Order: sequence, then structure tokens, then C-alpha cells
Amino acid sequence: MPKIVLPNCLDQHTGIRFIAGVDEAGRGPLAGEVVAAAVILDSAQPIEGLGDSKKLSEKQREKLFPVIKQQALAFSIASASVEEIDRLNILQASLLAMKRAVDSLSICPDLVYVDGNRCPEWRYGSEAIVKGDGRIAAIAAASILAKVFRDNAIQALDSIYPGYGLAQHKGYPTKAHMDALERLGPTPIHRKSFGPVAKLFI
Repeated sequence: MPKIVLPNCLDQHTGIRFIAGVDEAGRGPLAGEVVAAAVILDSAQPIEGLGDSKKLSEKQREKLFPVIKQQALAFSIASASVEEIDRLNILQASLLAMKRAVDSLSICPDLVYVDGNRCPEWRYGSEAIVKGDGRIAAIAAASILAKVFRDNAIQALDSIYPGYGLAQHKGYPTKAHMDALERLGPTPIHRKSFGPVAKLFI
């Protein structure tokens, strides 16, 4: 399905002017925060190459990251901490990160499109769109911002917590990561509520 560049001009019939796309990155890893991004695109400056961040190469994502930030009408990146993930569960922490991202936009959106099947509880008119990062340009842009920001943040932690291979797997439960956890034990950035980590505390 072709990408949809959402209009940001005032629709006289609906009153909708600014539409934000929202997505998160980092629900599956065993370590690190979950990150969400919100983006309001500028229809006068369409961005070529937008797509689901998971289907783009790392090089493509890194190239699009500054372009999105420069050409979007507004963008915001927010997160929920490891402690919040363990206390709330990963779904609620992801929704919290999304809410923080939208709340931090410099432009208040009239409508928010959220990737997935559930929207946070908030004051915005919104719609959840399954696989929205492959259908809606603003969600695709948000998915790229969230993914690149989180990957870079986890990579920076590699020198603080050496031996786990964080720069390579970004916290996901690869064999190398699981072996390191068994050998070295969990760090403060590991999610204690996730099964593979929780069993090490038994």
C-alpha cells in the first residue's frame, strides 16, 4: 500500500488542521527504556523514503532521522524508564511514553494516529491503526525517530555495561545477550519483570 502523506492544511468540513503520527520502539528488548516519538509532517515538504522503520536498513534510518527532524512541522521524542516498565508493565509503559511524546509537541494536534491497536487515555482525538507505520507517513516518521533514538541511546550504554553486547543487539534477547546475562547477571538497565531476567533473581 502506498504511503499516505496526511494533510496539514485546515479541512473546512472537519476542522482538522494538524495530524500527528505516533509510534514506539523497544517493547521487546530485555534492557533499556521504551521510546516513543510523535511527528506532525509538513505536506509542503514531503519526505522521500519513509516506511516502517523495521523494514528499513540502519543506514536508511540514520539518513532519514535528521531529515524528519528538520522538515516536520513538529516532533517530539519521549520515553518510559525501566522502573516504569517493571512497575506498570510494558504495554502501559509504552502508552505512557506515547502520551509524553504527544504532550511535548510544540503544536497541539487536532488528531493523532497511533500505530497498533490501542490508544493511550488522553485528551486528543485519536485512532489506532494496525501496521500504521507501513500505511501512514506520519507514523512511519515517528517509528524512525523512536527507533534511531533508542538504538543510539542503548549503544551509548555499551561502554557503561561492557560484556553484554548492547551495541550489537540493542537489548533484544539474542543468544549472545542471554549467555551474557547468565554469565554476568542483570544490570540496572535490565527489565526485572521480563521472564529471562526475572528468573535470575529467583
